[in-house]
Amino acid sequence: MSESLWNISGASAAALAFSACVLVNGVSARLEGVNRPDLLPKEDTPLIDVAGFLTPGEEDRLKLELRNMEKDTGIKLRVLAQNYPETPGLAVKDFWAVDDDTVVMVADPGLGGNILNFNVGANVDLQIPRNFWSRLSGKYGNKFWWQEKGQEAAIVNAVSAIDTCFREPVGKLQCTKIQEPFDADDPKPKGLFGL
Repeated sequence: MSESLWNISGASAAALAFSACVLVNGVSARLEGVNRPDLLPKEDTPLIDVAGFLTPGEEDRLKLELRNMEKDTGIKLRVLAQNYPETPGLAVKDFWAVDDDTVVMVADPGLGGNILNFNVGANVDLQIPRNFWSRLSGKYGNKFWWQEKGQEAAIVNAVSAIDTCFREPVGKLQCTKIQEPFDADDPKPKGLFGL
């Protein structure tokens, strides 16, 4: 496995239990690594919600979307919703067989205010512009957005935007725009494919 897999941000690395520093009461504090395989589900799943952010119905819908995305694009998107330190941490790497074709999205509101962090595999990093991940995180992961709309909305909208990005034609315009959010009462994202 390539070392560049875990290259997007220090917060995302901390979210997966690597050592990182965060500001706590104005003082730099070191997060301890976590490896809790006991928090992993018994069955294979592309989504783990140990924080309880998603409803059971939303979890089922997202799991289906994640499986279809992988089948259609060859890219594995895995989603971990957590509240550090209640996380399986490093155990997800083996559980999900994380490789160069994997993106791990970690949703954790306790890591610096931005709820969304991404660990991008080397092959995906070559295909998708790097600034896509920071723009996506800035749009749906920023503290003001997810506190107003909820953690569930941040996760659902980010997964939908990634799905749209992965399915766009390869070229210089791929993933240059972040899909607009969709209303909970209207399951179709605004602006998706110009509709």
